[in-house]
Amino acid sequence: MTLHTLNKTPHESNALQDCLAALSDDDALLLIENGVYCAMPAHAELFTRLPGGVQCYLLQADVQARGLNDLNPEFRGIDYDDFVTLSCRYEKVVSWF
Repeated sequence: MTLHTLNKTPHESNALQDCLAALSDDDALLLIENGVYCAMPAHAELFTRLPGGVQCYLLQADVQARGLNDLNPEFRGIDYDDFVTLSCRYEKVVSWF
């Protein structure tokens, strides 16, 4: 079980595509920094074929800092304390950038 963090938009790097290809059952994906833009409706199609049990999160502070709303409802907003909890829950953390 791996927590994948992503901090880039699809326009900044290929990190999103690489990350999605690496996801396995029961992993988690956390969008942080500019990665929260990936939860916008324009990118929703990319998340329709995730492996079973993958949980999707976004760091709410980064969403608020960018003034975003109307995001993919599959992503649950979390705070920094939740980020720490997730990091401890998973066996490893992989950062994509």
